[in-house]
Amino acid sequence: MGNVDVHAEGDGAETIVMIHGWPDTYRLWDRTVEVLKDRYRCVRFTLPGFVAGKDAYTLGELLAFLAEVVERVSPGKKVILLLHDWGCFFGYQFYARNPDKVSRIVGVDIGDPRATAKTMTGREKLIMLVYQTWNALAWRVGGAIGTWMIRAMARLGRCPSDRAPMSWRMGYPYWLLWFGGRDTFRGQVRRFEPQCPMLFVYGVRKPLRFHSPQWAAELQQKPGNEVVEFDTGHWVMSDQPQRFNEVVAGWLGR
Repeated sequence: MGNVDVHAEGDGAETIVMIHGWPDTYRLWDRTVEVLKDRYRCVRFTLPGFVAGKDAYTLGELLAFLAEVVERVSPGKKVILLLHDWGCFFGYQFYARNPDKVSRIVGVDIGDPRATAKTMTGREKLIMLVYQTWNALAWRVGGAIGTWMIRAMARLGRCPSDRAPMSWRMGYPYWLLWFGGRDTFRGQVRRFEPQCPMLFVYGVRKPLRFHSPQWAAELQQKPGNEVVEFDTGHWVMSDQPQRFNEVVAGWLGR
């Protein structure tokens, strides 16, 4: 699919499409795939532009890419989405436009962006503005300096992932979010109201929340849904991999 390698492991009846975020690659899900591949077909990839391809991809291009992946790996059948960080944003927007293609959703640490923005404190908004602008400028600067900026922010954010693949390329979603002009993500966000079952897990040891507590409470009230809190940072699957995988596998099994 263009410059993106799509990796599929397992041969279960249901397909899980796993989408990572910043500043990660498909390897974020290594330990989760090891647990789930005996029962599910696990499909993952590194987001377009993060290591190869064009410098930036619009939301329309990314959603078209996701639609192509889903159709090729699970023709005529719904998929399960397993999402983290920007993967949540893109996955939620894909679902908002294609609810008929998704059977269940597992969202990690990111809630509905519209609901989140309404409940953030002034301090949280400032922190978000600073780190997102920094990452956007890293993409704009590019090269060795841009890569240093991305890795410095990953270190400051206590990202546990391998630093080697991280580069300035991974900052383009932030640039398009804030400075994208007619391609800005902000003007294309649809409200995320999942009608399919959803598991939402989040960490509490971080300087700002990426979800609205009210949104999570309302989500949990719906039959089939579950909300689970972890004593971790933003990278729940890396900070507590065993419990994370047990929670995800247990919920999917039910």
